Amino acid sequence: MPDYSFFDNVYDVARQIPAGRVTSYGAIAHYLGTKGSSRMVGYAMQASGAAHPPVPAHRVVNRQGLLTAKAHFGGDTMQRLLEAEGIKVKDDQVQDFKTVFWDPSIELAL
Repeated sequence: MPDYSFFDNVYDVARQIPAGRVTSYGAIAHYLGTKGSSRMVGYAMQASGAAHPPVPAHRVVNRQGLLTAKAHFGGDTMQRLLEAEGIKVKDDQVQDFKTVFWDPSIELAL
């Protein structure tokens, strides 16, 4: 079994988020069994630009659907990437958040 770092585990989950869906830092942390590590998931997303294969970090938002990481994408890039996948964003907030929310604890359950 490979020795994955926490960031690698986060990236493995994030890569499974389907286009047109979003999840939260906390949902990823909970799925990984580290419920209190939402901030660490955020740090992983911030560092994901160098990850291979690429990580769709734009699909990870805060628990209220806010684009709290948009500054790391530059300008409105995060919003444009989400909108290109059919996700509506208004005032840095994912619209219909409950409808487009992807919960790895449910979606990736065995």
